[in-house]
Amino acid sequence: MSTLKLAIIFGGKSSEYPVSLHSAASLIRSLHKDKYELIFIGISKDGEWFAYDGDVDAIEHDTWMDGNITPCVLSCSTAQKGFLKLKEDGSYETLPVDCIFPVLHGKNGEDGTIQGLFELSGIPYVGCDHMSSAICMDKEMAHIVMENAGIPCAPYLCVYEDEYLDYRHIYEEAKAKLGLPIFIKPANAGSSFGIHKIASFDDFEESMKDAFYHDGRGKVILETTIEGFEIGCAVMGNKELFAGSVDEIETAAPFFDYEGKYQMVDSHIYCPARISKELFEEARSLALKAYRAMNCKGMTRVDMFVTPQQSIVMNEVNTIPGFTDTSRYPTMMKEAGIEFGDLLDKLIAFALTR
Repeated sequence: MSTLKLAIIFGGKSSEYPVSLHSAASLIRSLHKDKYELIFIGISKDGEWFAYDGDVDAIEHDTWMDGNITPCVLSCSTAQKGFLKLKEDGSYETLPVDCIFPVLHGKNGEDGTIQGLFELSGIPYVGCDHMSSAICMDKEMAHIVMENAGIPCAPYLCVYEDEYLDYRHIYEEAKAKLGLPIFIKPANAGSSFGIHKIASFDDFEESMKDAFYHDGRGKVILETTIEGFEIGCAVMGNKELFAGSVDEIETAAPFFDYEGKYQMVDSHIYCPARISKELFEEARSLALKAYRAMNCKGMTRVDMFVTPQQSIVMNEVNTIPGFTDTSRYPTMMKEAGIEFGDLLDKLIAFALTR
């Protein structure tokens, strides 16, 4: 039986470029190599695509572009499924692919943009489709869909940059509707970039401008602060779904920011979460409900809050969670009895059978 030609795409024109490199390197090392013929496709910070033939360590340490790279593009013709390696003389070489595993976090990788390209190519790919990816990434649309499905979310306001922005008026409206402190979030960004927690007007305008900058699409969400702590649940599947374990975040910071997520500064993650059995199962059920409501496929990590009253409030759904050995998604699945390599096999199988 021939091995599956699996393309791993890493990097990307996103602020989460370095996170992608660490995830991709860890994922590649954990794959069952006897099952796959691996093809590495790197996307630079400037958005240039390259076929990379080199060591995994160079991906992790961001020196892969110093190695053996060839400019390439993804063929959007279903008659020629794969990548086209572009030669200096203007000709090209076809690189056939059976399945794509995008390890691309944040904008241009997790927001439906590249998923639409994959669908044009006709090549199966791991993870959610373009519509569910876009809805999960856009915090306003996620609120609308999940609230319509009866999933509890934090009260919010959406502010558009193309409107006349009277920051004092916006602040007063948010204060009256949401209370203080308020969370300010880019509507389309990940890894806590551009997120601020404010308790007065002093930092409001600058925080809003920073959130608009990181959003890049002119939309910012203001949310009520949910007292309590954050939990998450790993979910996978297409028709038949499986919810893994539930983890818990303990942080001394105002929220689980970039340093907390990737450097564990003032933060600790417990898996399984230190919550009652009843609340544990409620979290798993709510995660599955959110997965269905957002029409997810393949995988997601569903993040929620536990309030002092022991109720659960939805935070967000991440369609391409981190994939390092210590990342939350594989850790929760391992706690549920699925080792990293086996987990990757299952995710690839979901892509092929979708």
